[in-house]
Amino acid sequence: MDSTELIQAIQTLNTEDSFRPRLDPQQWRTFCQYLTRHELRSGDLLVKQGDRDRTVYFLGQGSLQVFVTGAAPGASRIAILRPGAMCGEPGLFSDGQRTANVEAMTPCVIYALRLPRFEELCARVPVVAVEVLKAAGAVMAIRMRANMSRQIPAA
Repeated sequence: MDSTELIQAIQTLNTEDSFRPRLDPQQWRTFCQYLTRHELRSGDLLVKQGDRDRTVYFLGQGSLQVFVTGAAPGASRIAILRPGAMCGEPGLFSDGQRTANVEAMTPCVIYALRLPRFEELCARVPVVAVEVLKAAGAVMAIRMRANMSRQIPAA
């Protein structure tokens, strides 16, 4: 999978919390240069609740489940993510602990945007970085509201 397929997955994902930066084709290509590709096997843990990590992830292929440990019975699973979804977006905004686990349900291809690379994007192409930040903030706000309405703690 190359970045073109990732971009298409992001642009065609039709969920309320879809990542939607306003980027033209060249800006998308620029953004993708700052991502690193990784493969996960089914059952691999991408994000561990309680860890500190300043990385945001984009799912290119496969499916991920988001869940919390220590929740009331039946309330531990928060979401299932499909290709094009973003996860770990709070890491762009703060150095806090991860509030949930993210696990591969199937073999996955993910793309990571680590904080140092995002800071480099900010310095070199601020217009793209601002769009990414605004879109990530929108995803985070939508998810936070949804979790509050379901009474899932923000930890």
